[in-house]
Amino acid sequence: MSGRRGGNRIRGPQSALTDFLAANNISAAQIRDDYERRRRQADQDAADNGEGPSTAQPQQDDDEALAVAAQAEEDEKAAKTKKRKRTEEETIDKVKKSKKSKKTPPKGKKGKKRDSDDEDEDDDDDDDMGMYKKSRPLPGQLEHCDICNKRFTVTPYSKAGPDGGLLCTPCGKELAKDQKKEERAANKKPAGRKRRKVESERLDGIVNGGAKSLVQMCLNKVAQHHDDVEELGDLPGRLVDRLSQIFSKKRVMKPKTLPLFLRSDLDAVIVHDAAYLEMENYEQAFAVVPNMRKLVMGNACQFKDAAIDYMLERCHKLIHIQLYAANLVSDDGWQRLFGGVGEKLQVLKLKWLDAAFDDECVRELVANCPHLERLKLELCRRITEDSIYSIMELDKLEHLSLQVNGAVTSDALAQLISRRGDRLRTLSFRKFLDADDTVLQAIHTTCAQLSKFRFSENDTATDAGYTALFTNWKNPPLTFVDVNSTRDVDNSNPHGPSEEEGGPIGLASEGFKALMAHSGPALKHLDVASCRHIELGAFLDVFNGAHTYPALQYINASFCNKIDTSVVAGIFKSCPALKKLVAFGCFDVQDVIVPRNIALIGVPRAQDAIEQFGTGMEVDEALGRMIEVGV
Repeated sequence: MSGRRGGNRIRGPQSALTDFLAANNISAAQIRDDYERRRRQADQDAADNGEGPSTAQPQQDDDEALAVAAQAEEDEKAAKTKKRKRTEEETIDKVKKSKKSKKTPPKGKKGKKRDSDDEDEDDDDDDDMGMYKKSRPLPGQLEHCDICNKRFTVTPYSKAGPDGGLLCTPCGKELAKDQKKEERAANKKPAGRKRRKVESERLDGIVNGGAKSLVQMCLNKVAQHHDDVEELGDLPGRLVDRLSQIFSKKRVMKPKTLPLFLRSDLDAVIVHDAAYLEMENYEQAFAVVPNMRKLVMGNACQFKDAAIDYMLERCHKLIHIQLYAANLVSDDGWQRLFGGVGEKLQVLKLKWLDAAFDDECVRELVANCPHLERLKLELCRRITEDSIYSIMELDKLEHLSLQVNGAVTSDALAQLISRRGDRLRTLSFRKFLDADDTVLQAIHTTCAQLSKFRFSENDTATDAGYTALFTNWKNPPLTFVDVNSTRDVDNSNPHGPSEEEGGPIGLASEGFKALMAHSGPALKHLDVASCRHIELGAFLDVFNGAHTYPALQYINASFCNKIDTSVVAGIFKSCPALKKLVAFGCFDVQDVIVPRNIALIGVPRAQDAIEQFGTGMEVDEALGRMIEVGV
């Protein structure tokens, strides 16, 4: 009740005298003291002169002055009292409002009701404690830490301790870490992972549907807590390679984690993303694993001549070298490498070399490494057609992969195939734009042991050339075929040349039929993306359900715009081992029901995921439902 009456108390304006005295910095106490001093002085003067105190007009003036001083003092005390009470009431109101907001339960949740008397008592206690609470020390003052009790200087960033005091900087950092861990534990992500992450992993081939294997879960857990892992133990090389891929994808292959992949008993060092590694890290790898036979370094942007010299000094058993983007190695460094490894080198893979590695380096390679069996040179900007003639001298070559930026004539490629094609097991020609049917004819005539064939990004060879290649070819059925982007690129004539003009450019209907007739029974990987001259009838003839391709697991038919839903249904029926079908840009594919254990990627429906993963039904049931939907 007292609080209610205090709140209803009338606060009127102060008197004019009080305002005047306050404005001139005059207090009632000062007036009284001055008055007493003057009166004593007057009495003293009267006594010295032998006169009694005056009882006339002076006495009356003194009484009036005393009354004025008393009234001013009373007004001043009343004003101070009102101000103090008003300040206390405002403070109490603020505390009550803050307590009330903290105690208000969230909407939709039922909390326990408390007795109103208990709430009043708690509020009163909180108000009393708030009035006597110790104020926060100012920056620059010295204070004792609330946890370790060490003395420290207060700063504006000093954190509050659990007992109301302040914390020193080390304790404050530890407390912040603990709070973050608690927040993460309290705000756990939902069990279902984000769609984007799931789709990314599936597109990379990490997830194949269903529950993860125990090995995959363990590898992911190791990558997640890579900072806390001290060693990998005796993991087999296959799992070490898989873990290296995961570390590279997550961008955690750094100098701190590199030692996990270095063991003296290993014969291979595989780092798919070495972008964070420095010179000393390469030297560490060569020192710890001196018996390495296989070296794989991707994005080796800090790999220099000094690293090559140290490698040649420490590692004498190298037979496999794969370096991508090692642009700090000079021409002399490459020549020293080929001279040092010499006849032992069997595999060399180089890619994305801009500053060095020219035709002279290729000649040194051929001269010093005659036992080379596998050679891959892609996007090495300084090599020209002269390197093609040098590679012809490698008489033990079995695997060849080339991508040259400069112009290379069909005659040079045909000579290379004619001289070395009889031993080749894999052949990859990327982006040789001027290669024509003579190259395909040389492959048909010479190559008899190929299992992998890539002839991509070409706009010169014709469908007749591909048909002749795969017709009556003495080579066994291929397991890997990549002929993507072999088509005419004349924007003014998107359908390509007519039959009267020489027939379609690139792999078209007849070439596709010949390919599947030759290699269909053994084919595992087929890439015909952007072969836009393959007609719908050719797809239906190949994937009609009557012809089966038991080994085919991967098909990329993106931007073959003649493909429709019936072709996709035929692929499901003709390929019992199919795992992934990529169909970006096939806009006639609609209302597809994906069978179990098959991933359909790229069907253009905004409301669907990029990848539709079948889990629930067999092929026959899925095809039946697709027919019902189509009807």
